[in-house]
Amino acid sequence: MLKALDAFLTFVHLFIIGFNLFGWIWPKTRRLHFWFAMLTLGCWTVLGIWFGLGYCPVTDWQWSVKKQLGEQNLPASFIKYLADQATGVNFSPTLIDVLTLGLFLIAIAISVRLNFFSRKPGN
Repeated sequence: MLKALDAFLTFVHLFIIGFNLFGWIWPKTRRLHFWFAMLTLGCWTVLGIWFGLGYCPVTDWQWSVKKQLGEQNLPASFIKYLADQATGVNFSPTLIDVLTLGLFLIAIAISVRLNFFSRKPGN
């Protein structure tokens, strides 16, 4: 059961990451993308006041499951964990955090541009 929950949380993580980076591409999901990105940013910053900057509740839940499965020395970031697992390289947490934040801010900037500063067709 714990392995299935871990797999589900990995899927949730991958969906969140993918949607945060690319949800602005499709016109029908642009508004949802903006609010979803703002929710993520809120977790990272507002919840980060109490739990540490960059806090993600899904990571917290998944790390709890992974610890019950016997994994130890988990990094603070799911993205670092994923990059390390996928490549076998022990990436610098700072590098991963900078790349994560940079790409996320680019996606937010695109979302803001498309949602609030683009001309609608026919105007």
